[in-house]
Amino acid sequence: QVQLQESGPGLVKPSQTLSLTCTVSGGSIITSYYAWSWIRQPPGKGLEWMGVIAYDGSTYYSPSLKSRTSISRDTSRNQFSLQLSSVTPEDTAVYYCVSRDYYSDYEWGQGTQVTVSS
Repeated sequence: QVQLQESGPGLVKPSQTLSLTCTVSGGSIITSYYAWSWIRQPPGKGLEWMGVIAYDGSTYYSPSLKSRTSISRDTSRNQFSLQLSSVTPEDTAVYYCVSRDYYSDYEWGQGTQVTVSS
């Protein structure tokens, strides 16, 4: 069973770039048909899918965030990362990394709180 753990700064200043890393254990991020996503939940709001990097390295982003979002991976460390540029207080949220396997079974990280504030 895949396990995921988010890491990164809990506080980011407005206009800066938010950077988070998800470390994966119990499976490889290049396993065929796996997809690795970032999802966030702002306070008092629902879940928002941000983007995904597939097992082959291809990426897809939410249209509303595409201009500010980049997802990459480090296969040697079995990690994938999120970068969100030009953040504002509206980007304050709990950020989750999520895996999806061939059978569309999902595993979630525990989530990490990121606050955008000066």
